[in-house]
Amino acid sequence: MLINKSFHDVPTKLNGGKPVRIFIIAPVVPDYPQASFPGVVVFSEIYQVTGPVERFAGQIASQGYVVGKYSSSLLPLIGIVNIRPACPSVYHEFEGPDPIPYDVEGTDRGNKYKVEKLVGAYDEDATLAIDLLASLPNCNGRIAATGMCLGGHLAFRAAFDSRILASVCFFATDIHSATLGKGKNDDTLIRVQNGDLNGKGELVHSLQMIFGKQDTHVPRQGRDLIRKTLEDADVPCSFLEVQAQHAFIRDEHSKGRWDAALTRSLFTFMMEVFERTVGRDLGPRVARNQTAEHVC
Repeated sequence: MLINKSFHDVPTKLNGGKPVRIFIIAPVVPDYPQASFPGVVVFSEIYQVTGPVERFAGQIASQGYVVGKYSSSLLPLIGIVNIRPACPSVYHEFEGPDPIPYDVEGTDRGNKYKVEKLVGAYDEDATLAIDLLASLPNCNGRIAATGMCLGGHLAFRAAFDSRILASVCFFATDIHSATLGKGKNDDTLIRVQNGDLNGKGELVHSLQMIFGKQDTHVPRQGRDLIRKTLEDADVPCSFLEVQAQHAFIRDEHSKGRWDAALTRSLFTFMMEVFERTVGRDLGPRVARNQTAEHVC
């Protein structure tokens, strides 16, 4: 499916009105100007919207989703619903929307910004991206989120917004250590413990966590803490641990960690989640509260 790209500069409140740039990648269906699609907020890693992030978002959009990019091999279309992604520029408080280089200086700069930005400002950006997607005439209002690294954490936090029906989080950093944002007042797991992922009413919600077992940024103890916190809070979640290192879906500058075959497999998994949750309107959820039978 064909796609086009644009952007919107949206004013913020926590940053004195300085706008956040939200990149939009949308499907194009010739001769159907009124076509509408589900939306996906794509949160970037610490390097903002780089080539790998844009290609990742473009692959989602080509499946028929409106993609909003948070600047911080295609699958066949048979049976796949259309989606539109949106990506915000994650470090708009500190510099423009251009990508940060994948070099030592760029890495240091991205990591510095990551802990200088207020957690509330990350949340505001996510809210603005969701608001923008919901307002677009070619988005039907059914919205999901995804992201990698820092973006995986932000996609997790986006799930606290009741309008997000599914979040697929790739190697989300800093959740286990509660070290995101200025002052290290990251309350992500506290909010899970307080039930903030359980109060979504009749909405269908799906949370998917994907980690590499060799990821030094999120060691086993950290992954175990995230999983235990989600399970103790009775949050419906799939937790995938694969044989990979950090940034294994980054198709350039991955320092030898990119696994194309594994990325393709997990992209298929993500699209199944999106098709099942935002791609279809199942109506209100009616919980049966049935215990699984112990049968062969």
